[in-house]
Amino acid sequence: MSQLGDPFSRRSFLGASALAWLPVGALLPGEGGGDPPPGFPPGIDLYRQAYENWAGEIRTDALWTCVPRTADDVVLLANWAHSQDFALRPRGFRHGWSPLTVTPGTTGADRVVLVDTTRHLKAMTVLPGAVRVQTGASMDDLLAFLEDAGLGVTNTPAPGDLTVGGVLAINGHGTSIPAAGETRTPGHTYGSLSNLIISLTAVVWDGSAYRLRTFQRDEPECAALLTHVGRAFLTEVTLRVGANQNLRCVSRVDIPTSELFAPPGSGATRTFASFLEEAGRIEAIWFVFTDHPWLKTWSVSPERPPTSRPVVTPYNYVFSDNVPKPVSDLADLLINGAWFLTPTFGQLQYTTAATGLTATLTTDLWGPSKNLMLYVKPTTLRETANGYAVLTSRAEVQRVVSEFATFYKELLHTYAARGLFPVTGQVEIRVGGLDDPAHVGVPGAVTPALSAARPRGDHPEWDVAVWFDVLTFPTAPGAAAFYREMEQFFFTNYSGSYAATRAEWSKGWAYTTEAAWADQTMLTSTVPDTYRQGPNPSWDAALATLNAYDPHRVFSNPFLDVLLP
Repeated sequence: MSQLGDPFSRRSFLGASALAWLPVGALLPGEGGGDPPPGFPPGIDLYRQAYENWAGEIRTDALWTCVPRTADDVVLLANWAHSQDFALRPRGFRHGWSPLTVTPGTTGADRVVLVDTTRHLKAMTVLPGAVRVQTGASMDDLLAFLEDAGLGVTNTPAPGDLTVGGVLAINGHGTSIPAAGETRTPGHTYGSLSNLIISLTAVVWDGSAYRLRTFQRDEPECAALLTHVGRAFLTEVTLRVGANQNLRCVSRVDIPTSELFAPPGSGATRTFASFLEEAGRIEAIWFVFTDHPWLKTWSVSPERPPTSRPVVTPYNYVFSDNVPKPVSDLADLLINGAWFLTPTFGQLQYTTAATGLTATLTTDLWGPSKNLMLYVKPTTLRETANGYAVLTSRAEVQRVVSEFATFYKELLHTYAARGLFPVTGQVEIRVGGLDDPAHVGVPGAVTPALSAARPRGDHPEWDVAVWFDVLTFPTAPGAAAFYREMEQFFFTNYSGSYAATRAEWSKGWAYTTEAAWADQTMLTSTVPDTYRQGPNPSWDAALATLNAYDPHRVFSNPFLDVLLP
């Protein structure tokens, strides 16, 4: 893999600043960028720029990057790429981990052009009960636009520096199921954002050329495009939305893991499942080698509770979004080889959160949904993460998290006994609903075929997905081997009797002892098979659709050629 400097530098991990997202060092043709790709369409801006993903694990030579102004420009680019045997990769804000956009081995000599959608393809229009939005728009801008119109969504990722197209490609989600007694508000879903799509416009092959085509949610072919995992190019979507909601977010740091993650029937009262039942929206952040997680619960609250502080902007946890100096100094020591300080680092992160919540008056917040659901900025700590969705029933959530917590803690201490500290960050646990197409309000709506939140027809009692992420610095010794053991646990422990595992597309999975996204059995069998189970298997039909609409694999890369052949 070609590198530009150290890909795992202190700056990479510590979220140096939003400067990471600017076209630093961009070279126009004739300014040292080399000869442009042959026959490149005139009138579309083209330059060279290095590509780096969120944690710096994928960093390439300067790649040709173009900036279409319209959806028709994307069609022009697709037909050019087909004629010249080039690939096009949509490029947003690069806030991702897996090699769905660019693979680690890509160099500036490869026949690939990145397509920056964030500059121009970001128009938005409010419709009755819906919003039409181009896929280069950021989630920050979309949610603010909806808020201004009195509209919102229920289930959205915590970062706002994500494009709408990127979120939909990997069935982006937040954390939400209905609380006890809660009735779903029309226009909302507890499933992924892909489940909100009413219609979408994609660049597809029509038998003689690439062109724009709009698919309605009740068309069978639409199922493969709702979550396409990078194998299609969407230019615009219409999303179902509903009335905006006020939320209350309460943080707690006083419940030990022995109680929060206690096994069912233990007699514990302050359990993960009890808070989920009460609020419906929950996240546990469990810092490494600590025993009191940071627990956040969100609940629908039309009126401000007397103890809640109102907020009018998102990103309210400044101690988390801007790395404090003691944390950055200790992280620097770890990155430079003092991995034995990992337990101290975990305790410092917990202390920073616990004291920061009190000091910034953020233990109890209230306001419009956007301001409570967006809380991860580009300036936060840059770590790598694995990711899995465990499909199960609401009644079994406590069992799922308890079994995970027991395994994780034992594995962590087993590695520590060998002098290895592969996890330097935190475990994050959320719970979301599955993709129910009835929520979109379109008769005959299809279910996203490749969404990790797709229901299992053979297990109608499974109604939730428990999302797990474990974060670390990519250079932590033994990280890949640790993740591989954890992955084997997920796929063997939650294997179909009361729960089942799927990979989270945007995160790390398919581990060998050396790397993520490299285990060929996982890539070609285990992960695809999680969509082949039950009376309505979706994997092979989705692949057939994606290949029919892009038979020349203009919208692919070497990794996707293996995963989605």
